[in-house]
Amino acid sequence: MVDYIAKIKPIDADKIETQAHGIATFSENGNSLHIHVEMFDTPANIEHWEHFHGFPDEKQAHVPTLMQDVNHDSFIDLSETEAVSGTTMVPFDDAPQEMNIPHDGYPVADKYGHYEYDKDVPLKDLQAKFKQAFGSDDLQLDKRVVYVHGVPANLKLPSSVAGNVMSYDAHTTLPIAAGEIKLAH
Repeated sequence: MVDYIAKIKPIDADKIETQAHGIATFSENGNSLHIHVEMFDTPANIEHWEHFHGFPDEKQAHVPTLMQDVNHDSFIDLSETEAVSGTTMVPFDDAPQEMNIPHDGYPVADKYGHYEYDKDVPLKDLQAKFKQAFGSDDLQLDKRVVYVHGVPANLKLPSSVAGNVMSYDAHTTLPIAAGEIKLAH
């Protein structure tokens, strides 16, 4: 069994008025990948997209900083994360192995901003879909970044905040927390 962990820390906390934080663990055990994410202090009563992001070329992904705020609007939006974190790869939703990113199948925070996600994913199915999308079946978890997204629809965002994905706007895709995945010791 191989175990990984990501300590998830807030992004844009002063602007979204929550300090979203938590822990993600990943365990490769034979034919399955067990994913467990527990988040605290996220915006309450809304769905939170969560994924790992990375680069298909084995480059190490990193958590963004304000250096990535290229349009200087004080928000690190989805498009600004790509330079250091790569692209969205695997969702932590109702069926990660399908790698269907934009949809409603993600965890919903309770009234306290807490949620827990726990899923056993068929590793072979996930690796096959990953290879189809990125050219390799090696997930390289220790080179990825976990992201948690989502703010309430009534939060006033500057028009410069990008992140529309299909029918979902920047309120759904705005990163609120992230953490690099590391090999657990």
